[in-house]
Amino acid sequence: MSWSNWPAPAKLNLFLHITGRREDGYHCLETVFRLLDWGDTVRLRLRADADIRRANDVPGVSPDDDLTVRAARLLRRQSTQALPGVDIAVDKRIPMGGGLGGGSSDAATVLVALNCLWRLGLDVDALAALGLQLGADVPLFVRGRSAWAEGVGEQLTALELPPCSYVILDPHASVSTAELFRASELTRHATPATIRAFLRGEVTGNAFEPVVRKRCPPVAAALDWLDRFGSARLSGSGGCVFLETATRAEAERVAAQCPPAFTAFVADGVNVSALPAAVEKFGASRDNAPAGA
Repeated sequence: MSWSNWPAPAKLNLFLHITGRREDGYHCLETVFRLLDWGDTVRLRLRADADIRRANDVPGVSPDDDLTVRAARLLRRQSTQALPGVDIAVDKRIPMGGGLGGGSSDAATVLVALNCLWRLGLDVDALAALGLQLGADVPLFVRGRSAWAEGVGEQLTALELPPCSYVILDPHASVSTAELFRASELTRHATPATIRAFLRGEVTGNAFEPVVRKRCPPVAAALDWLDRFGSARLSGSGGCVFLETATRAEAERVAAQCPPAFTAFVADGVNVSALPAAVEKFGASRDNAPAGA
């Protein structure tokens, strides 16, 4: 069987507050996830046997630990039928560990795409629940809509946000999320905010940014450089930083001046990712296929 290509978009956290800690040790978050029109491509090919295999190597990540492989195995366990195996390849564009959701998005795309290819018929709620077993951000990408998020990031309320573009800088620095959550200087008891306050522009900031600035000089340098053009922000708990602009031309102008120490990307914010459209296209192509195809 030939390969099929599926989008795995990146995301930004437009703000991120920590409002407390649960009894199980997980932190309670408030954030807005903004999906982008840019990201990875997941390629899938059904096999004649039952093996689930990663077709390309990922430095530092074993196949058993790879979220895309884990997603495929998790989804297959939901069926009592004998299902074909799959080869999984990811064309990576989203920097690993950048706070842009690359691993979670790739896993979500595997869940959504294999649900189509294997014809399992699970609805988006069931897929999102499976995704939560893989990571707190995975349900966002399964649903494919920019959203206000609470809980550990899985309680989602879809948002309609105005059009804009972003300059994203990758400072090529590794940031450990686990270490950030353990940091003594991390603010863990922010006053809960509201969607209305966010839409009025009253909710800003990323709880991790002061910690990352202190502990990771390359990220601090990227923030300082991007601050020359506006209000730079850290995305999630990763190393990438971003600047919102009113137009793509403005974003491209800033990105063109990026120093050699960083890599710049330009992307547009979207309210609905490319993944739901890919599912609709797959369904339409299957419905229009000749009988017996």
